[in-house]
Amino acid sequence: MDLQLLGLSFITVFLSELGDKSQVAAIALSGSTKSPRAIFFGTASALLLASFLGVMVGQGVAEVLPTHLVKIAAAIGFAILGIRLLWFNQEDESQTH
Repeated sequence: MDLQLLGLSFITVFLSELGDKSQVAAIALSGSTKSPRAIFFGTASALLLASFLGVMVGQGVAEVLPTHLVKIAAAIGFAILGIRLLWFNQEDESQTH
């Protein structure tokens, strides 16, 4: 097992999930129940399943498309999301003033 890759993927997912809406939902659910252990196992298994599906889809795509095309598509997708976030934030701010 590649320990460097394991550590990198752990840190990446851990940091990206901090403050995520799923974490806020887990906080809200655990605050309204007497069984926080069930909330923990439910949310942990959901994250595990989502990660598993992401890895399987990624592996399938990597077998069909060259890696550089996948990286280019991901970069374009993130750029489009960033531009849309900036664009819509500017429109929202101009409408409130």
